[in-house]
Amino acid sequence: MSFPRALSIARRFPFQTRSFAAVSPSSVGPYQVFDRNAKILQKNRAVDKNNGEPSRTVDYVRDEIADRMMERLEDIKRKFATIVDLGSGPGHFSKLLDPETTQKAIMIDSSEKLLHRDSDSDFDVQVERIHADEENLLQVLEPNSQEAIVSCLSLHWINDLPGILVQIREALKPDGLFLGAMFGGETLFELRTSLQLAEVEREGGISPHVSPMTETQDVSNLLGRAGFTLLTVDIDEVKVTYPSMWELMDDLRDMGESNAILGRRHFIKRDTLAAASAIYKELHGNEDGTIPATFQVVFMIGWKPAPSQPKPLERGSGKMNLKEVL
Repeated sequence: MSFPRALSIARRFPFQTRSFAAVSPSSVGPYQVFDRNAKILQKNRAVDKNNGEPSRTVDYVRDEIADRMMERLEDIKRKFATIVDLGSGPGHFSKLLDPETTQKAIMIDSSEKLLHRDSDSDFDVQVERIHADEENLLQVLEPNSQEAIVSCLSLHWINDLPGILVQIREALKPDGLFLGAMFGGETLFELRTSLQLAEVEREGGISPHVSPMTETQDVSNLLGRAGFTLLTVDIDEVKVTYPSMWELMDDLRDMGESNAILGRRHFIKRDTLAAASAIYKELHGNEDGTIPATFQVVFMIGWKPAPSQPKPLERGSGKMNLKEVL
């Protein structure tokens, strides 16, 4: 995948907007890995740059993942009056909703500028925008109030991932759907290893420059512990080709995906970056001189428990001996 794709859908319904309190670090709980305020600033700066044009140019990863999420939603033969798009950004996923199966999208994002970046974008469904911190979902949504909640590439910046999954389950009605996509642990492994090797060589140690990601094998456990049933988890990859590491880092900044780890270094020495670029090409480069960047994506589906859902038979209730079948 080397080039972004554009989407065009006719708008039919007006926009609505609500705003809630900004990030409140004290309300997150004991899990503190990311600087949420820094992340909001990064997103806002990306939108402020040249009236948001660089930000729109780098939509290709989120647009691609939104397409793949929509394929999974279409496999679920159910209509939803309203779908909540958690960490929506400007609406990569909501733009794809079909009015024949969904009437309204509620878009929630902590960056008000990113939420309104494409205020004239085309949607086929009614849209309501809510400016609120995704980590405090139940301050925005009532318990047992939503038919479906989706999240397209925002959960990897959540401090308390188990906590937000519990909040999502609480906000859903019984038999409500959660559909999510988040970056997995192998995302940008080429960039991560190149920076680490360069720092060891030039500075004698390493520091984190790429956000830590949730390992794929943990996602099912997290969903189960949060109380979801009928789980489905699968992994996919998006590979993007760049001329060099410099263009990759420029695109990550314009995506609002720069490092936001608490205690992070705010700069990297130029010679360390130059060494990392050379290592990147040497270890991972393509034959034509370009470099690949891998975005590993974990797709997850979970349902809030309900009496109407199918359940496994009780242990020992089988009527056929497995030995006879084998």
